[in-house]
Amino acid sequence: MDKNLMMPKRSRIDVKGSFANGPLQARPLVALLDGRDCSIEMPILKDVATVAFCDAQSTSEIHEKVLNEAVGALMWHTIILTKEDLEKFKALRIIVRIGSGTDNIDVKAAGELGIAVCNVPGYGVEEVADTTMCLILNLYRRTYWLANMVREGKKFTGPEQVREAAHGCARIRGDTLGLVGLGRIGSAVALRAKAFGFNVIFYDPYLPDGIDKSLGLTRVYTLQDLLFQSDCVSLHCTLNEHNHHLINEFTIKQMRPGAFLVNTARGGLVDDETLALALKQGRIRAAALDVHENEPYNGALKDAPNLICTPHAAFFSDASATELREMAATEIRRAIVGNIPEVLRNCVNKEYFMRTPPTAAAGGVAAAVYPEGLNGGYYTGALHHRAHSTTPHDGPHSTTNLGGSSSSALAPPPPAGANNSVAAAAAAVAAAAAAAAALLPSPVPPNAALPTVPHLSPQVGGLPLGIHLSAPDPNNHLSSSIKSEVKVESTETP
Repeated sequence: MDKNLMMPKRSRIDVKGSFANGPLQARPLVALLDGRDCSIEMPILKDVATVAFCDAQSTSEIHEKVLNEAVGALMWHTIILTKEDLEKFKALRIIVRIGSGTDNIDVKAAGELGIAVCNVPGYGVEEVADTTMCLILNLYRRTYWLANMVREGKKFTGPEQVREAAHGCARIRGDTLGLVGLGRIGSAVALRAKAFGFNVIFYDPYLPDGIDKSLGLTRVYTLQDLLFQSDCVSLHCTLNEHNHHLINEFTIKQMRPGAFLVNTARGGLVDDETLALALKQGRIRAAALDVHENEPYNGALKDAPNLICTPHAAFFSDASATELREMAATEIRRAIVGNIPEVLRNCVNKEYFMRTPPTAAAGGVAAAVYPEGLNGGYYTGALHHRAHSTTPHDGPHSTTNLGGSSSSALAPPPPAGANNSVAAAAAAVAAAAAAAAALLPSPVPPNAALPTVPHLSPQVGGLPLGIHLSAPDPNNHLSSSIKSEVKVESTETP
């Protein structure tokens, strides 16, 4: 019987061994899940992979060959990958989101299944920041509405008519702009806003102290303080389970009467029905949204006054669109020709590929589960193959000598004539060397069976995975000790 048929559906992992300078397969398959155009990705990947497109809206529309053979996947924001969807892929080892938001992927389930999830956070920062400022300026100066009046044929024959048409226009200098989230885009908006004369404040519980000093901003430590002080609120945080409908009936009541609201981050941050009511009542003077909870949008805000809506296009320019796709394809290429996760620049679930589990780092006994040659439970070759490093690796911390005797028993007895300084120094050196040797792990016998890892087989198929011990990327991990009134993250998701 084929041994592959006896293994679990998704954790079936077959390793043939990694090649030093190339992929495991001659032509691994990479699929664009929810698109058709591969003209930019193809030149980057054509010498290391076969590229296919699916143009699917769900995994039920993806061809069986892709589900069985694809080792890499590129995806936009129009398809959702749940745990059940991810389990359908038999050989998948990396997903790259063409964009920065990963809320349409079950990142935790992907990590447990051995799939690295990456994004492209560096693209479109300038475009989204520029669009945000454009929307803010339109709200303050009412340019959008005045232009529409002219287009509709309204005649302005005197100052009274201008005053009536431009009612609500406000002076920018001296007003307070409140930014929820100060990541890449939030910082870019802050610098632009300062040039227009805004007093910029921000709320971001995930940033270390001192960021406000380096950028010349004012930091507040609760969302309530930001809403209370701001004449205009702009959202620049990711969407997660803690901040869904961050702008709701309660938080709108904490905003200044007549404040402006701008959202170029994620549609789910705003409760549309509550915002529509606040606009009709005048509690919020005007709002500008580039994103909506359900896109394309057709909901409660359709008839709301003083509202500008754009079609999730803040990230786009000809230059940024090309840059985005090139960066995503290059991340896939790095995974194919290199080792996961070391070669990946923007892996958002890198902790699942760590060599030592978190409990071991805290002194737990789980360190023994991961023998030499494993990285997060993944085996890349023979047991005697060690990670290349210029730093010596200590053996497991234990009060038991792995060699079967204590370090003091291995040390030679002190020589006769202890007052001889040369002999004493030699004895000390020998004792230290013996003690260090005692801490080294015992060699693993050639026939030794690999310990099992709860959710993974000791072998891996698809793309080569490295065995170098990597520290978690601080940009992708948030301290659980941080306590805040409302949790937001400091990376935006255009």
